[in-house]
Amino acid sequence: MINAGAVAWGSLVLMDAPLNISDHAYAELAIGQSVTSTRAFSVRDAEIMSVLSGTPGEGKGWNNFVLALAAAENFPGPGSIPVALEIGLVKPLTVGTRLVTTTTVREKRPPDIVVLDITAREADSDQAVLSGRVTVRAPAQARRLSSADLPDVHVHEHLRHNQLIHRCAGLKPALTAVVHPCDAASLTAAVEAAQAGLILPVLVGPEAKIRAVAAAENLDIGAFRLVAVPHSHAAAAEAMAMARRGEIDALMKGSLHTDELMHEVVAPQTGLATGRRISHAYLFDVAAYPRPLMITDAAINIAPGLDDKRDICQNAIDLAHVLGIARPKVAILSAVETVTGKLRSTLDAAALCKMADRDQIKGGELDGPLAFDNAVSLEAARTKGIVSPVAGRADILLVPDLEAGNMLAKQLTFFDGADGAGIVLGARLPIILTSRADPPRTRLASVALALLLVEASRKARTGCG
Repeated sequence: MINAGAVAWGSLVLMDAPLNISDHAYAELAIGQSVTSTRAFSVRDAEIMSVLSGTPGEGKGWNNFVLALAAAENFPGPGSIPVALEIGLVKPLTVGTRLVTTTTVREKRPPDIVVLDITAREADSDQAVLSGRVTVRAPAQARRLSSADLPDVHVHEHLRHNQLIHRCAGLKPALTAVVHPCDAASLTAAVEAAQAGLILPVLVGPEAKIRAVAAAENLDIGAFRLVAVPHSHAAAAEAMAMARRGEIDALMKGSLHTDELMHEVVAPQTGLATGRRISHAYLFDVAAYPRPLMITDAAINIAPGLDDKRDICQNAIDLAHVLGIARPKVAILSAVETVTGKLRSTLDAAALCKMADRDQIKGGELDGPLAFDNAVSLEAARTKGIVSPVAGRADILLVPDLEAGNMLAKQLTFFDGADGAGIVLGARLPIILTSRADPPRTRLASVALALLLVEASRKARTGCG
């Protein structure tokens, strides 16, 4: 039994809400009265489920909760208040499943308690999904509302990355070499990105292995070009050659190790270097922070020197411009906010700020050294007496080294539930580095970053935009 008395019913109706919603008052309801509706379990439902349950993901054990509420959204209606819920989930549910849900009045208890029986079956197979009972306090008077009258459910998790993906709607997909996609995660990521209209994959790797993975995972790769090479090293080398010949717009890492791919990317004669240091940037969607937050470099440069940091900073600023941030605020992180010869990171921060003053770094507002709290919290900056246009408002966090960046990124991911899309910058074309642990939305957001960079490059070449 779940005590749901504190949850206002109307706040949940925005799960695929109709434009007009009617209450059923307590007096209007009769025992045996029922309503049947058909709807699809959506990504939005899954997001709300994750907030209610504290279990992020699509379709874990709390589907029953969300579906029960969705089933009764007009019966009694948005003026009702859930009191208790007891539901049995017969089978797991995935996004897109069409459900036929029936809600029946089982019992009435004056002055306003109504007990409802709820059942749901898959529309296509007629298999049972859930059954159970929900108890609500019904409204005393019926009302008719539009969806604009209802309070919204603010599901913050991943909304900015959803918007990032939506920005790519209508763009020409990026022709992308997927390097050695020889496991389920990497090949699935390529197929998902293609289905989302973000890339046209060119699969580069051992043909037999790729086709075996596709068969095992029931993935349709028939429409994709496949460039057969014997092993991962050859796949990376061939992808570099394709890039240098201008045959592709982007690269996407498959199941080979990142070091193996990046070794080929930075190779002096055959790689994709541009004269600027190649770096990695995470774009994080952090629930507690009011804007997208970029962290660089947490994946490639182990102990960057001052000139390396200049390039890493410029790469991140250029990406921010593509994302529509006209003058991004860059916080150069250290353990303290004062310059001291005992900490090299503070000296580098001071030098980078002076480089920006002399236009050696362009297009951003830099300040540092700043400790992490002063970079992201206005209150912390004020407490320390820091007067700065960057402190507390940072768009970009430039970390002192890979260890600091990696730990910061993983802390945000595992403690805050933040979502970090990643991209490699500074090469001839964008490089998508995804992890096997990344959920689908994170992978798509990383690909979306690459497509936006590709589109910016297209416009620069044609003089448009």
